[in-house]
Amino acid sequence: MASPLKSLVHDDSRYQKAFQLFLERSTEHQCMQDFIHSKLPDLLASIGDGKSRLNVIGVGCGDGKIDLEMLSELRQKHPGVTVDYEVVEPSSQQLQKYKVSVSETPDLDHIKFIWNEMTASGFEEHWRRENMTKKADFIHMIQMLYYVADPGATVSFFQSLLDKKGKLLIILVSEESGWGKLWQTYKDQLVSSELSQCVTTGDIKSYLDARGVGYQWFELPSGMEITECFTEGDEKGELLLDFLTEVQDFSKTASPELKAGVLKLLRHPSCSVESDGKVIFNNNLGVVVIDQLT
Repeated sequence: MASPLKSLVHDDSRYQKAFQLFLERSTEHQCMQDFIHSKLPDLLASIGDGKSRLNVIGVGCGDGKIDLEMLSELRQKHPGVTVDYEVVEPSSQQLQKYKVSVSETPDLDHIKFIWNEMTASGFEEHWRRENMTKKADFIHMIQMLYYVADPGATVSFFQSLLDKKGKLLIILVSEESGWGKLWQTYKDQLVSSELSQCVTTGDIKSYLDARGVGYQWFELPSGMEITECFTEGDEKGELLLDFLTEVQDFSKTASPELKAGVLKLLRHPSCSVESDGKVIFNNNLGVVVIDQLT
């Protein structure tokens, strides 16, 4: 039976507030940046097959801060090339922030940004409708496969767009994270919606294994302070709970039993560690890198 709870993704304003708080409280962007500057350059070095113009697609780009760091590394590995960059992002609020960042960032003249205010599935429909034949040298899908109806099919579609030596980069929460434990336990009681999938890198790896698709993968250690979640009525705690459960106003709308169970699990050693009076949730990420389908 579908959950009566409302998905947080239906309230973009509250989602963006919760997401911003999550970024402030977690080391998510820091661990991504460490990966981008240490591991990604070697992955990017082999793309392009000597072309002077690269095609890049970013799916679920958010405000673009992480994108611009990846583009910086791309330029260092491929100096002198020009880039056609398809930006796919359904939130007008985030897309506007991205455009502002681009306008304030120097030395981007070599990049042609193509703005697509749409979902991944909307982009796929657009691509098929227009009979697009362009191939991509690099595609990234960071923290967005939770919001598609069929994550496996979405991965397959974008892999099909890769050019020779192209790479598809996927970042999701790790199956070893607190998110993985939370979803294993309460998936059926939280929002049941095609807009909110409980998917981890473990699920993607299983899907690829079943298809015989090779990949590289990396684990990125990350933590998130959730101390306020355990203070009844704390505004920030309630926003963080909304983000963790993907439920609008979780504290107010969940049954007392579900709320108590979720809070107990969030504090359990399988999800979090406690140190100096703070509760730090395991926010580990996983990275999966896929080559062109041969």
